[in-house]
Formats: sequence, C-alpha cells, structure tokens
Amino acid sequence: MAQQGEVLVSGGSGFIGGWCIIALLRAGWRVRTTIRSLSREAEVRAWLDKEEKLGDRLSFHCADLMSDAGWPAAVDGCEYVLHVASPIPSSLPKNDDELVIPARDGTLRVLKAARDAGVKRVVITSSTAAVTYGVERSRTAPFTEADWTDPTHKDTSPYIRSKTIAERAAWEWLAREGGSLSVATVNPGAVLGPILGKDFSPSVQIVQRLLEGSMPGCPRLGFPLVDVRDIADLHVRAMTHPQADGQRFLGACDFYWMSDVAKTLKARMGAAARKVPVNELPDFMVRLVSMMDPTVRSVAFELGRARPVSNAKAKTVLGWAPRSNDDAIVACAESLRGHGIVKS
Repeated sequence: MAQQGEVLVSGGSGFIGGWCIIALLRAGWRVRTTIRSLSREAEVRAWLDKEEKLGDRLSFHCADLMSDAGWPAAVDGCEYVLHVASPIPSSLPKNDDELVIPARDGTLRVLKAARDAGVKRVVITSSTAAVTYGVERSRTAPFTEADWTDPTHKDTSPYIRSKTIAERAAWEWLAREGGSLSVATVNPGAVLGPILGKDFSPSVQIVQRLLEGSMPGCPRLGFPLVDVRDIADLHVRAMTHPQADGQRFLGACDFYWMSDVAKTLKARMGAAARKVPVNELPDFMVRLVSMMDPTVRSVAFELGRARPVSNAKAKTVLGWAPRSNDDAIVACAESLRGHGIVKS
C-alpha cells in the first residue's frame, strides 16, 4: 500500500480514537495520537498492536483538552486531524462546567492549532446527542443533520449539553476565524462493537450489564446503535472526501430499545446470554428508583422516547456501508467476554 501523509488523532486511548488509529494505519497513513499522560503509551500500544502491527507508524504526544500546551507540536506537519477526544463522565458531574468547558474549549484549542499549522481538514467527533434532544415528544420521522438539540431544554443532561455546545462553538469559530481550514463532524449514536482494552464507551455498558444480569429487567430506554469500526471508517471517509467540507454526518443505524438488544443477545449468544433479562421494566418502577438514585434520575426523561436518525447522507455522500445492529451487539458481547470483563 502506498504511504499516505500524517494524521493526528486526539484521544488515542479511547474506544473510538483507538479504532480510528487502526483504520488510518490500514489505509496507509502515518498516525500521531494524543494522550494525557505518556505513562500510558505502552499500554495503549499493546491494545492497538493486537489488531494492527504498529511498527514505527504511530507516535504519541502529550496534550490535554484543558491546556494549550502540546497541541501545536502534536499537529505540526499533519495533513489532517481527527478530533475524537472529549470528556465522558463515569459518574454524574456536579455541574455542567465539568463537561462543557473541556469539550468546548478543547475543541477550539485543536481547531486553532490545526488552522495555524496549515491542516487541510479537521473531523470532529460530535454525537447524536447534539441532534436529537430538546423536543417535546418522541418523533416517528428520523432526525437528520439539519436538526439540533436545544441545550436549554429540561430534557437534556450535562453530557448532551456539552456535546451540543461544543459542536455549535466549533461551527461558530470556523465562520469567524477558520480561514481556509475545512471542518466536518461525525455524530455517532450509541457505539458498540469490539473493545480494545479497558477504555471503552459508556454505551458498551448496555451490553455489559445485560450479560451480567445486573438489572432485573429492561428499562424502556433506546438508542440508535452503531459499530465502532464503522464509526472509524466514517471518520476516515469524512477526512478526505471533497463533499464532506462543512458538513455534519449522522453515524448511526436503527433505533433499538434495550429489550431489542437483549433479544439479540439471547438469540445469538447461547449460554453466554443466560443471565440476560427478557422482561421490560415498567416506567413507574424506574421512576421510583430514580427518586433514590441520581444516575437513574438523570436518564428518566428518556423513558419511552424513540429518537431514530437517518444515515442516508453518510451513505449517499460518502458511500458509508455500516454493519447491522445485531452484528455490532454480538461483536461487543464477544469482546467483553474475550477480555474477561464479563465472566462466562
């Protein structure tokens, strides 16, 4: 394969970032990636090397979303940037600023460094969270890239608001100060598929908790799903395609209720899915628990809300061809078992 140029992937220790690195290396690019501490380099290299032999094609740089330090050096000489790094809470933040400030300010830091270094295009990892929230009722018509979440709406969370505010800030900055820099965004749904190591998306916990049988039933919560490998592919397509300039691309497939995920696991995973619950939990039971559990309370507004999205633009413009939800779910479950995160 002919050698391509060099690409910076921010957040290389993360679930999506890791698979973006793999996709770029397989396409012939040299890759740089940022992590907050170089003490993790050996660990991350080991994860990635199991999927794609790295050789000398990947280098690591220390950079943090909350500091200007490191970004100019990391991006210097790169043709493209995939800005994947973003704060994802492991628990409920005390206030929005814990997520909004690093998400927004970190994105602007990367954009400024890319513009100053003469980068051709930055692809920003946003989310369907910046598209599908802040509406009064469930929609039957799929959301499209023309839709925006209303971050002032009561039915949002700190994470949803952070993704919306960060993406809005990026487009507004581009119009004011972007110069010749090209930008595109990829807006994934709930990302499943095979994990690389211990750093994986919170959406993987959907499959993990079902396999472990840690819930008495399936809450009426749902998500548009996507395989992490397909999201990585979509980033690479958006990076170089001429028609991606200035565009958003929804990266998600069918909307699945949690009970649909459970049914897939039961049908495809055999004895490994023996603990997976099959019954739906009544909404009143979930709301009762939410009175005592702030984590449950933060998603109670989601109960019964369908938020389907259309991926027609990504397919038509970029030729994107994602896997099925069921294949993404099974790949996720098998990798959780293979890494020993879910015991047999």
